[in-house]
Amino acid sequence: MSNKIHEVQGYAVVVSKIVFLTRVFKAENNEGFQFNIGLSGGARISPQFAARHEADLEREMILKAIRES
Repeated sequence: MSNKIHEVQGYAVVVSKIVFLTRVFKAENNEGFQFNIGLSGGARISPQFAARHEADLEREMILKAIRES
């Protein structure tokens, strides 16, 4: 497996270190939409987006990077 790097909201994420990716859901206090990225070692990133389609697109791009690695 390669160590392909994917950028999401200023974070450089090594695709081979992703252990889980949640579905897109509405963030608390109507702050838009988000999903969670779990990384090996216990770290988690929770990118938030103003519109659902932006969150869906970014999540799909990460899934594509995972499949290609």
